[in-house]
Amino acid sequence: LGERDCSIQRRRQKLVEESPSKALTPTLREEMGRAAVAAAAAAGYVGAGTVEFVLAPDGSFYFIEMNTRIQVEHPVTELVTGVDLVKEQLRVAAGLPLSFAQESIEVSGHAIECRINAEDPERNFLPCPGTTAFLHLPGGPGVRVDTALYTGCEVPPYYDSLVAKVLVHAPTRLEAIRRMRRALEELIIEGYPTNTSLAHLIMHDAEFVRGQYDTGYLDRNLEKLLEL
Repeated sequence: LGERDCSIQRRRQKLVEESPSKALTPTLREEMGRAAVAAAAAAGYVGAGTVEFVLAPDGSFYFIEMNTRIQVEHPVTELVTGVDLVKEQLRVAAGLPLSFAQESIEVSGHAIECRINAEDPERNFLPCPGTTAFLHLPGGPGVRVDTALYTGCEVPPYYDSLVAKVLVHAPTRLEAIRRMRRALEELIIEGYPTNTSLAHLIMHDAEFVRGQYDTGYLDRNLEKLLEL
């Protein structure tokens, strides 16, 4: 079902995910796909899963791990392929066949996800549990928000700080970036700090817009971004 580029991270946890990856050529995409399928087949794996690789500047790639589950960023793949991954996972678990063939999968357009966390980027991403005093979610064409938040919702300190996933889909990567900028401008979560402003700044950063970023992006640019 194609790839997701999850290079923008803090503390080795993903903040922004997109598909398709600007770093991959068609040949490299084919090679990486074959390697992922071979890994799953060698393990006799059945069900939804994601094989993760790290890509070197010279185009070589190396296996990291396989996540044998639905991942947080699965809606990115759903937006570009039109496949409901959760539904297909349940079908497989029930002993039913997939509702599609590999040959029918086509990647259309570009999708981006920003993870919105209850944390303070200016305090080394300190988790910030609290009560959601006010909530306004973005909408419009090509915008999807996955969240359980509501006004008055308590965000406890016992779990991951993720409170929402803001996703966009557009015909091109640049259009998707512009759509995400607008969606983040519409998002309002009051009651505790979030990383919404940081995500918005990333969407305007030249390094990100050019697609010339790697897993060290935030280590290099966080201080600069927070000064803007």
